[in-house]
Amino acid sequence: MPLRWQEVAVPLSIIVSLLILKYIPFTAGLPLSRAAGVVAFGYAAFLALRLVQGEEAAQIDGWSELRPSMVEYFACYGAAALAVVLMSAIILVGGTKHIPAAQMIATFAASLLLGAGALGIGLGGLFVRVRWNHTKLEYCSALGRQTSIAWSDVRSVRPNWRGITIATHAQDRVTFSQFHSGAAQLALHAANRARRNAESASKAFAAP
Repeated sequence: MPLRWQEVAVPLSIIVSLLILKYIPFTAGLPLSRAAGVVAFGYAAFLALRLVQGEEAAQIDGWSELRPSMVEYFACYGAAALAVVLMSAIILVGGTKHIPAAQMIATFAASLLLGAGALGIGLGGLFVRVRWNHTKLEYCSALGRQTSIAWSDVRSVRPNWRGITIATHAQDRVTFSQFHSGAAQLALHAANRARRNAESASKAFAAP
């Protein structure tokens, strides 16, 4: 799936914000240059993995199924590992050396944010199962909640900050990650079915 503008704007804005904060007196003592370097390295790895992301869904017993991509594995496990490293540094280094309170608070907050991000990526992407055939779409969340949508009921397909959402006339919704292998294939198939359903409905209303 092509890069969306958010995938470029968000990392660049974070890097620029960190560099600007470095010259503000209140945050001048924080290692913001290192943080910006870590973000830049992570973004470079993200772009490299995006280039090799698979476009085809897996074919299993007559079903097409989305698969997590290397981007999601890297983001989830990388963020979790970095969160553990930062928290360990707070516990080990904080007990032996005098570290400014602002730096300790910033490191603790960064660790919590990275941990929450890893959990969100895992629950919203890695541990979600999405598959479809010619008649319906099946979605199983990381917590085991299952949703089934018939293609004849699909009303719209829209991208959002969480991924891509498929909605029905009955207000059922399924959201899947745009980073999954096969996401573009599923989005195109769903958009075609939504267009056909809209055309069928228009013809039905126009019929005398």
